[in-house]
Formats: sequence, C-alpha cells, structure tokens
Amino acid sequence: MPRKQAAPSEQPTLADIRKWPATVPVPQAARALGCSGQHLRDRIKRGDSPVKTIQLGTRHVVITAALIRLLSGDDESEAAA
Repeated sequence: MPRKQAAPSEQPTLADIRKWPATVPVPQAARALGCSGQHLRDRIKRGDSPVKTIQLGTRHVVITAALIRLLSGDDESEAAA
C-alpha cells in the first residue's frame, strides 16, 4: 500500500517534501523545519532565513528545492553564498 502523505499538522518527511510543488507557503515550510510560521516569517524579514524565498507582493513563498537541500544536509552552496 502506498504511504499516506503527512496530515497538515504532522511534520512531513523528506520523501513527502520531495513531492511538493516548486514553492510552498511559509507555514508549510516552517512545519517541515520544525518551527512556527511566525518564527520563519521573522527570519525572512530579518534576512537570515535558512531557506531561499521569493516575494510575491506582500507575501513570501519558500523554494522547495532549497528546503530539500537544507534538510538533506546538502546546503554547502547556500553557506558559501
């Protein structure tokens, strides 16, 4: 039987995240990181977000590929930037 996708309140697995669209809302990315949406929003505002984001008008979305790199420990290119 195929594995169910994580419910909105559960922390998603890396396999779940790999199935996400190219960008995701901040609260969804925060859940994957194990922090609150507000904490991630605050870090985005300060400019020290651990993942790359795109600003769309007044809101931000998180780039899923950057989230995957961070969670899989493959964020060397991000640290060098």
